Order: sequence, then C-alpha cells, then structure tokens
Amino acid sequence: MIFENYDRIVFAGDSVTDMGSEQPVGEGLFDNVGRSYVRIIENMLVAYYPELNIRVTNSGTGGNTSRDLLARFERDVVSLEPNWVSICIGINDVWRQFDTPAMRDRCVLPAEYEENLEKMILSVKDSAKGIFVLSPYYIEPNRADPMRARMDEYVTICRKLSDRYGCIFIDFQKMYEDFCQYRHSSCIAWDRVHPNQMGATLMARAFLDHCGFDYAHRPASVL
Repeated sequence: MIFENYDRIVFAGDSVTDMGSEQPVGEGLFDNVGRSYVRIIENMLVAYYPELNIRVTNSGTGGNTSRDLLARFERDVVSLEPNWVSICIGINDVWRQFDTPAMRDRCVLPAEYEENLEKMILSVKDSAKGIFVLSPYYIEPNRADPMRARMDEYVTICRKLSDRYGCIFIDFQKMYEDFCQYRHSSCIAWDRVHPNQMGATLMARAFLDHCGFDYAHRPASVL
C-alpha cells in the first residue's frame, strides 16, 4: 500500500466529503471526521492495517464550489502539511448552473474551474507525496441529460490536469455510471448527488483501489 506509518491524508471538498465533519477541519475521535467516504476510508485503513498510524483529516465544507475551496485551500489544506492530498470538487460548480441559473455570479464555468483546480494542485505538488483528484459526478446514467452532460466536461478537466501533473485520478462519474447498470440511483442518493452509506462505501472502495490496498492484508504478529 502507498501509505506509510504516520502519513497524513487531507481530504478537501464539498458536502459529499464533509458529511457532518467538524469545521473547518475534522479528524480524530467520535464523529469529527464526518460520515462520508472519508469515514469509511479511515475505517478500512484501521481495520486492515492496524499497525499503521495514518492521520485522516476531513477538510470538506458543504456548498463549496472550486472558487470557495481555493479561497480556503492554504488554511485548510496546505498549512496542515499533508503527505497526501485528495481533492473532490466541482459538483456545486455545475449544480448552481441548473438550480439557480439566474444567479450567474454563483456559477463557476469550465475555464474558471480548470484554473482553480490547477492552482490547488500546484500549491501542494512539490510538498506532498501524491495528489488524488476525485472527479465530480451526477448519478444519472443518461449522458444526454443536460446536467450530466455538463458534469462530463468537468470530469474531463480533472482527467486532463491529473495527466499533466501526475495526480492519481479517480473517476467517480464512471464508477456511479457502472453501478447504475444494476441499481437505480435512488437507492444511494435521492438527489443524485449526496450519497447514503452505500454510496459512500462505493466511493471509498474506488479510492482504496488506487492505493494498493490489500483486502487480504494481515499485520505481522505482535510478540
């Protein structure tokens, strides 16, 4: 597995990362880390790799666009000196274009989104061991749906920047599209955005699949 003892992973994002985490930064005991995929990732790391002390930090804030996240990125990510950084942002950049289209000042269009995401990547590229770029998504298998089609533009930007800067790209949109071949989106997210624990588990598994996570791992016996 790519994570080492005492590594710190900071997860930055919006409500799908936040999910009730302590603000502005959630970690440690009780529910401080929230109930999102971040919680499940930490559960799995502790359960399968108890010999490793990995610090998991949730820097998600509900409602954030990439513009909002960039404005607090230095405080809530860079200043924490993470070994690994995960960025999952863009859903609200797209959503605001559809639920409040008259409020154009709240919309973050593709060109600005790409610029914002690139600035975040560059701010930690030289200090972190690695950067994860987790794509935004809309849990709608019909690619002709206007919001889904728009979201695909933002996913393409994530993939492009990941390739350019050597980030680990995780395509949540494709993951959910594959899932919807078997189940309707309503079983994991009524609004097709905010996942329940089943959806969060899918996201956690997709993340760990890119980390060399070994589900057959057993720690060495303690003498």
